[in-house]
Amino acid sequence: MAIPFRRTSKTAKRKRRTHYKLSKPTLVVDPQTGDLVLPHRVSPVTGEYRGNKVVNVKESE
Repeated sequence: MAIPFRRTSKTAKRKRRTHYKLSKPTLVVDPQTGDLVLPHRVSPVTGEYRGNKVVNVKESE
């Protein structure tokens, strides 16, 4: 296996690694509850997706 001729400097290494950052998730407003939820997911509160009941959700006491 080949080894590099020169050591990679701190600046070059950090320039390459600047793109390894986290991105914040996209959130949309749920029309029934007004809560922020991930798009294209079943609402955890109502159990609905695009106006259709998909999952039966237990009501908390």
